[in-house]
Amino acid sequence: MAVAVTRTDLSVAHLRAAARRAATARQGLRILAIAHVLEGHGRRDAAQACGMDRQTLRDWVYRYNEAGLEGLADRPRSGRPACLSKAERVDVEGWVEQGADLATDGVVRFRRCDLRDRIAGRFGVYLHERSVGKLLRDLNFRRLSVRPLHPKTDPVAQESFKTNFADLVREALPANAAGKPVEIWFQDEARVGQQGTLTRIWAKRGTCPRALKDRRFNWTYLFGAICPARGAGSAVVMPTVNVEAMNHHLAAISSAVSVGAIAVLVVDRAGWHRSRKLIVPDNIVMLPLPPYAPELNPVENIWAYLRGNQLAHTVWDTYAAIEQACCNAWNGLMRLPDVIRSIGERHWATVKT
Repeated sequence: MAVAVTRTDLSVAHLRAAARRAATARQGLRILAIAHVLEGHGRRDAAQACGMDRQTLRDWVYRYNEAGLEGLADRPRSGRPACLSKAERVDVEGWVEQGADLATDGVVRFRRCDLRDRIAGRFGVYLHERSVGKLLRDLNFRRLSVRPLHPKTDPVAQESFKTNFADLVREALPANAAGKPVEIWFQDEARVGQQGTLTRIWAKRGTCPRALKDRRFNWTYLFGAICPARGAGSAVVMPTVNVEAMNHHLAAISSAVSVGAIAVLVVDRAGWHRSRKLIVPDNIVMLPLPPYAPELNPVENIWAYLRGNQLAHTVWDTYAAIEQACCNAWNGLMRLPDVIRSIGERHWATVKT
């Protein structure tokens, strides 16, 4: 038996206008079905025109009579209860954060099947591997490439360096630096050679894309330094890394420092950065990083940018070709000061003098 539309507060014109403004297409169709009924169309025709059957239309008429347009909106659905409780999900998150232990888990990294078995053994809940993958995504985990971590890395020393960076800079500045502008520079070296670099590319799923990679052993060294605040830099290409090569680079950096300014050059603790034979220009002060702390040097990210965009998937037949490739890559970067700032700026690497 058909249910009459008893609400009279909205006309057919108002209903059609509301259908156009509906939050979802399904709600709009329900409103239009009510409008068809009020226009005198048969219930079967009104239901078919809006993609539903007569019984469904009858149910929506009930809800419209009770609550108006709000009654035609989708109601929240509870869905199936979660397989794991909130506390159990927190435990799984902790496992993944801590990582696998070879002695305990039998693997050095968790795979989905490993987590599936551990969840089953600990909570008695049996999940498919795909469900474990969905759980990891819900917990905001992704499969990411890892960075090397030296076993002697000292996180406390690194945090102290960042926290006290301004004080360390002031201590490093000579007495005659008072009143001079201070620029923060970062320096590092990268080896570029015929072994080349492979990087990620877009490819069809299921394919195995190939890229050029040489097997010869000629290489050169790109000495690079950047001043993120200015979006500037300086580099030299040298056949080896030693004190003499570093002296050439220091001279190049000195000429790139703003007139009247003094540069605090942050470097790692390589031997050629600490030698007594270094000739440090008057407008440069050396500030060493904590031991084994490459992640504090943004030039490492500069190398990744150049390798990924300029120095990958290429074969160089001669040493001169490698040198030219390094020069072209660096000069191209120097034409992009915003990229240098974006890659090189660190919120802790600032100082007010």
